[in-house]
This record gives sequence, structure tokens and C-alpha cells, in this order.
Amino acid sequence: MRVLVVEDDAKIASFVVRGLKQAAYAVDHAPDGETGLALAESTDYDAAIVDVMLPGLDGISLVRRLRAARRVIPVLFLSAKSSVDDRIRGLQAGGDDYLTKPFAFSELLARVQALIRRASQSPEATRLACGDVTLDLVTREVICAGAPVELQPREFSLLAFLLRHAGRPVSKTMILEHVWDYSFDPQTNVVDVVVSRLRAKIDPAHQRLETVRNVGYIFRPHA
Repeated sequence: MRVLVVEDDAKIASFVVRGLKQAAYAVDHAPDGETGLALAESTDYDAAIVDVMLPGLDGISLVRRLRAARRVIPVLFLSAKSSVDDRIRGLQAGGDDYLTKPFAFSELLARVQALIRRASQSPEATRLACGDVTLDLVTREVICAGAPVELQPREFSLLAFLLRHAGRPVSKTMILEHVWDYSFDPQTNVVDVVVSRLRAKIDPAHQRLETVRNVGYIFRPHA
């Protein structure tokens, strides 16, 4: 899952981006409205978190322009303004939810998950499984064949993405788009490197995580 954060306050942005990455989301950050609009128009995001008060193009105008262009990214507004009129204004502009600062990250995460769940019309489970591999997005525990497995953050994010698409082939481009942020070079071999590390920990016999020639990878239940 890939999320866009448009926030000019460096401290808040760092807090939100770090928390989302720890929850296994790929995250892009824009420090102003124009940059956020450019990213939202050129990249497929599962959700966007947009501050209302931004330098240059404000958050309300950004979302109005996205909706006018028929971009259907679910949007959570962040704002220091808590009046009913302010919340109504944000929702009428095309926002899907509104969270007042200061906020607890756990609430922000729950709201983002709810937005994605509603947009996809399917539950975004906190526990993912395929065959004898299970992954808990909350506790960050991974169990393979009944034994716990310690994964690095990027390995965890990759496994979560593969489990969300279990039984379906995913390309390296798809993995890059949803597990890494936009600053990565698409020609890099970083996907192969992390897949290799993940295999060594959960699939040394190549029975779960298969390579699909000229496509990418597919995660299957253990044979």
C-alpha cells in the first residue's frame, strides 16, 4: 500500500511518514501543495494525507483540483482548525475524512486503513496469511511453518505486499511502486536483493516465493 503525505511542518511530516513506514506502507512526502498535486496526478496512491494549511497551493484547493481531474484517491485532511464549519468545508471540497491536530498516530493509522478499506470495498486485515506464513501488521510478528521469523523493515513491507497479492504475479515495477518511495531508481536491483534476503529467511527451497520469468514474482501456499 502506498500513501502520499502532503505536510509542510517538518516535525509532523517526519512523525507521520516514519509511523506509516513502520506499519509497512510505502510513503511519499511532499512539503507543499504544488509538489503534492504533481505527485498525486502522476502516481497511483492508495490514500493521501493532506494538511489544509500549505504554502502556495493550500490543501483544500489541491483536493478540489484532484477531484476536478477525476482522481479518486481517498483523502484524509489534517488541520489545526476544529470547528464544524472547517470540517464541513474540507469534506465538501472532496475530502473523505478530517483529523484535527494534535492527534495520536494510532488514530491516524486507523482512519487511513478505514479509507483504504472503503475505497477497495474489501477489508484491509491487520493479519495477512498464505499457507503456513502469517504476518501481523499490528504486532509485526511473522510466523513461518510455526516458527517466528525476524525480518528487517523492508523485508517486512515486501512480504506484506506479496501476501496481499498472494496467488497473483506481481512485477518488479509494482513492488517498487508500493514498497519503496518515488526517489528510487526503477533500474535498481534493490527488489532482487530484498527478495533474495526474504527467501533465505522464509523460503530457502523456493516453494513459496516463485520467480515468474519476464514478469516478477508470485507468492503461493507451501506445496
